[in-house]
Parts: sequence; structure tokens; C-alpha cells
Amino acid sequence: MSTPHNSANPGDIAESILLPGDPLRAKVIAETFLSDIVCFNSVRNMLGYTGTYKGKPVSVMGTGMGMPSIGIYSYELIHFYGVKNLIRVGSCGSIVKNVRIGDIVMAQGACTNSSYALQYGLNGTFSAIASYDLLHKAVKSAEAHGYPYVVGNVLSSDTFYTETPVWKDWAKMGCLGVEMETFALYCNAVRAANAGEGSDDASKDTANPFEDVKALGIFTVSDSLVTGEATTAEERQNKFTNMMEVALDVAADL
Repeated sequence: MSTPHNSANPGDIAESILLPGDPLRAKVIAETFLSDIVCFNSVRNMLGYTGTYKGKPVSVMGTGMGMPSIGIYSYELIHFYGVKNLIRVGSCGSIVKNVRIGDIVMAQGACTNSSYALQYGLNGTFSAIASYDLLHKAVKSAEAHGYPYVVGNVLSSDTFYTETPVWKDWAKMGCLGVEMETFALYCNAVRAANAGEGSDDASKDTANPFEDVKALGIFTVSDSLVTGEATTAEERQNKFTNMMEVALDVAADL
């Protein structure tokens, strides 16, 4: 069953998927790391592939930029294609001095300046957090490889070009870096995993087909808003490889 944004058929997409923003990066990941790859989607040129990594089925698909875009793709992957483990892989800008170019940032939580969570009708501020299982596996992988990493909060921003340097206020609250998608991904995953909770029939023994859905955001620091440093194209190519290996290790360990 296809969707307006995905031409895959049921079974074409693995339960574990890597989600870069750039569809061409999805193509590079598939061709570099996966075996026996098959392209399952090219609608809107949002490329998606399934292959194997260390003998395990793994998919990779672009999501575009921003929370509305990843919100659409991750929702469809969860609800229409049975994806259980969604691992965002992308870049972020460091907003604190001790997070440096090339470091891997693992988003234990995602703050936001967006209105994405208003759809849930919550009387307060929602804390969007990662799956501890996926996060723990990612930490173990990074340590085994000897890759520099940090774990903490990121800011999922609705704006790339801003009138004022709002990142400074988020840095004061301990956010490590800024990106544009993870808050929406975490919301979609946790909402699916808790389908039925809080409803009038929540006490009934009704199985939730999405209860095992998990999400994690992993990033490579591509620039620093603190120092003004930025990576070259060659450095981004080499440093991003570390992040990909960590994400693929997580997918292979599920």
C-alpha cells in the first residue's frame, strides 16, 4: 500500500531505518554500507533503499528539511510500513564551546521553538526524549570505535536563518547543538508507542501494534556557532562516516 509520499509496498522497508535529511545522502549510505540494495521509493526524489548490514535488513531514506517534512515521512513509516526503529542521522551546529567540530552528538532529548506538539492538546510543555535502548546501543558503539561523542539535549529549530541569535538562550539551558527535525520524530514515535493510553478503554487488553516503536537522533557537528568554525567538504565526508557506522551498529544490534 503506497502513500502520497512513498511508493513502497508492504515488506519493502526494514523494521530499522536510518533517516538522513538529504535523499542523496541516503543513496550514498546505501551504496557505501549496505549489500543487495533495492530502491523502494523515488516519489518527490525522496530516495529510499533497503539492503543488509552485517546480515540484518536495514533501510535508509531521506526526510527533507524541518519538522513538517520528517513528521510526514516518519508517521507513514511507522503507521503504514511497520517500521519500529527510526534513527535520524544528520548534522548539527554546536552551540557550546566544549562540543567541537566532528564530535558525534546523541540527542537524549530534543527541545524546540516549534508548535509541533500543540496537536496533542497538552496543557504544558512536552519533553521529547529518545529511546534509551537505542541510545545505549549508540553509546556502546561509539566507545568501541573510539569516536568522540556527547549525550544531551539538542534544539530542534523551526528556523535556519534567524533575526536574532536565539541559540545563545538555549545554550544557557544546556542544549548542545541545533538542528531542525528530531523533536517531531520523537513525538511521532512516543505517540505511536503509547496508542490507546489515556483513552476510555485503556484498561482493556488490546494489543498496540506500535508499542515497540523507538527513535534516536545522532548528529555530526559540522559547524560551531560559538567559534564560527565550519568543516570542509572533505572533512564532512570523513567525519560523517563515523556517525553512520554508529547508527548502522545500532540497527544491526536490534
